[in-house]
Amino acid sequence: MELTNIGTIKDVMSRNGFTFSKALGQNFLINPTVCPKIAELGGCRSGTAAIEIGTGVGVLTKELALRCDRVLAVEIDERLRPVLAETLAEFDNIEIVFGDILKTDLSALIKEKLPDFDEIVVCANLPYYITSPVIMKLLEERPPIRSITVMVQKEAADRLCAKPGTRECGAVTAAVNYYSEPKMLFRVNRGSFMPSPNVDSAVIRLDIPDKPRYTVPDEKLFFRIIRASFAQRRKQLLNPLSAALAIPKQELAEMLGKCGIKQTARPEELKMEDIVALCETLTTK
Repeated sequence: MELTNIGTIKDVMSRNGFTFSKALGQNFLINPTVCPKIAELGGCRSGTAAIEIGTGVGVLTKELALRCDRVLAVEIDERLRPVLAETLAEFDNIEIVFGDILKTDLSALIKEKLPDFDEIVVCANLPYYITSPVIMKLLEERPPIRSITVMVQKEAADRLCAKPGTRECGAVTAAVNYYSEPKMLFRVNRGSFMPSPNVDSAVIRLDIPDKPRYTVPDEKLFFRIIRASFAQRRKQLLNPLSAALAIPKQELAEMLGKCGIKQTARPEELKMEDIVALCETLTTK
């Protein structure tokens, strides 16, 4: 079944009484070149298992199943059950779990469903409204996965892949860089979807190293610094940090100086090494 053919998809959906849900941010891919590229650049190959978040009508699911030994998909919309039973009927290496990924214990699910796989990758076409929550859940919970390859809104992709210390950097940028190595893969125009969204998309990959990229003495403090700093990202760092950490400005200014950070610095000027150094200084004060 050609799952990127508009006529085919409309026919399948009509037969199963399925309609798009704006609330779930459903925009299904109809560009036949996109999903094969996601699967290939996402590291899908023999010997690996893929986890997909949100199946749609199964366009990406199919490409993952053609390359990986096993595909485990988590889909929130129960209405897609009969649609997927039809569109993915030819595959015996796909298992779909219906549920909310944000409420799913992914590590436990992997242990139950994919116990024999050492190489596991995540590939997904994420609804725009849950991009950051899903990515941060996958990174913070540290399930045994090697990489996360996702299609997101172009603006979000630019932010997630920005270099710390640049104007585009925000709190989520710093967090993503702490846990992974982000890379922009390719752009996807809005005409690649049905229905067509109002913005373009991009595919990014977050490679997760075996060992943490950065070592900090207090991870909770490290992320408190990030959240406090970027809460007012265009303002000087000193004021929001002083208030959030309950440290007098003069004392904090001296600490910033020890770390080589200017008192007038703005959050967007901070490199990851600066945040790590400040965390170390605050821990030992």
